[in-house]
Amino acid sequence: MSDVKPVASDSLQHESVSPSGKSKKNLEPEERAPSQAEAEQPQDGQATSPEEEEQGIEAAEVTEENNLETLQAELEQVRAQASEYLDGWQRARAEFANYKKRVDLEREELRRSGNDALLLKLLPVVDDFERAFQTLPEGFAGSSWMDGITMILRKLQSVLESENVTPIQATGQPFDPQWHQAILHEETTEHPDGYVSQEMQRGYRLGDRVLRPSMVKVASNQKETVSEE
Repeated sequence: MSDVKPVASDSLQHESVSPSGKSKKNLEPEERAPSQAEAEQPQDGQATSPEEEEQGIEAAEVTEENNLETLQAELEQVRAQASEYLDGWQRARAEFANYKKRVDLEREELRRSGNDALLLKLLPVVDDFERAFQTLPEGFAGSSWMDGITMILRKLQSVLESENVTPIQATGQPFDPQWHQAILHEETTEHPDGYVSQEMQRGYRLGDRVLRPSMVKVASNQKETVSEE
């Protein structure tokens, strides 16, 4: 007996008999037809039409213009804030400069007022020394203790000079109400009318302003007044 070889089951599974009696392999599943939307959608590598390219360019230009407008608006906003900050800083700087100037003036005025008060208290002491020397008996002149007192007066006068305090010229000068204070009018022919005939108390000036006016007598020369008429 001849041996009968068994037919592989796999070959039977993949073969079928056609109506004509011929065997053929099972067909693969049929491919699905693309939908209309998929057919209209451009595939990768598929060339676009000129209309589509023009539309894409227009869309890009519109997007760029919108971006530029947004950046321009942000730039204007930043500039406005910078201008506001600059104005505020300039105002603060001006206010501080005015404040510093005002404080400096107040400090200088306070210092000057303090100096004025001290110098005004010192002037009567100088006056007493000068009057004492005017009425000094002749027997005391040249004594050692008198030389010491003279040195004290000179030191006081040096202190006044160091503070820019100088005497006001009065006797023989035209009466000036800015520097002189008239306490008497004297009928005299020795001085022109309206001139200072005698200084009663010495006045002092501090720089260009009056520290203490001179107390003076003012000459009243009637003869000179009549002759002028």
